[in-house]
Amino acid sequence: MPARRPVLGFTALAAVAVLALAGCAGGPGGGTEKLSYEDSPLTKYLEPVNGTWDEERMVAEQKQAEEFKAECMAEEGFEYTPVDQSQNMGFMDEDEMAERETEEWVAANGWGFVQTQEEMDAQQAEAEEFVDPNQPYVEALSPSEQEAYYATLYGEPPAEEEMNEDGSYEYNWETAGCEGAAQHEIQGENYWEDEEFTDLTEAMGALWEGLAKQPDMLALDEKWAACMADAEYPDLKTRSDAQTSIMDEQNAFWEGENPEGPSEEQLAELKQKEIDIAVADFRCAEKLDYQNAQLKAQFALEEQFIEDNKSELDALLAAYSKGDE
Repeated sequence: MPARRPVLGFTALAAVAVLALAGCAGGPGGGTEKLSYEDSPLTKYLEPVNGTWDEERMVAEQKQAEEFKAECMAEEGFEYTPVDQSQNMGFMDEDEMAERETEEWVAANGWGFVQTQEEMDAQQAEAEEFVDPNQPYVEALSPSEQEAYYATLYGEPPAEEEMNEDGSYEYNWETAGCEGAAQHEIQGENYWEDEEFTDLTEAMGALWEGLAKQPDMLALDEKWAACMADAEYPDLKTRSDAQTSIMDEQNAFWEGENPEGPSEEQLAELKQKEIDIAVADFRCAEKLDYQNAQLKAQFALEEQFIEDNKSELDALLAAYSKGDE
């Protein structure tokens, strides 16, 4: 396996990932110009480091990772057949993405959080159709050999003292077996693992978190909350509150005195509740042009961040630029 080096772990990675995904969107326009996540000033500024992502690149990198895992496992004395992970990747084309942004889709699916028993059964059936080419080999191993196989492939599970209260833990590719080594081999050194740029990556994470506290966003959320109150949801203050309320109810199904989970009736009831709130949210957001207003506030924040941190960002580009990809 490749040489190892200390990394900062999952916390810094998550902070950057949140910013990149939530704001993966050239500068904001004025007036009624329709903005897109793809217009993010910070994402464009960091493109020489992060590159651009599309289906072709993701499939190619997954194939490379699988081949590397096979080599890594062979070095440790195990057989591993590369798996075609593209069959497990759900890519949406532009038409599918556009459909999800319609009231019709929301009225049928909500945000897509709660699954009915029928939907879960269909998903399970689809998962059972997947054939892991390594299964026959693994089943031929003794129980102790299987344990060693999975520890080599994925690493040992984190110890209890390494777990956070919410069940998360600090990811380290060095302890994630051949899987972690393969991801590190493909992705290379990442700036969120570099202590030199810790302050910058943490500031980027805080930038996204601070968006909700901007005056324009506070005013927007106040208008949204008033609209939702008119729709008979007076306890919701932000759009994230609406979604969190459903996720909290769903999580509660598996807590306390009900470890077996919800009944079909409970799932169906919560699914309808999700749809009702999501439709009200959709209508209020449309009325307020919420996404455009949010992106405008976000982009203004990003442009100011670039101006305030230009020397540090340029140092990052100089150190980690990947050139044309």
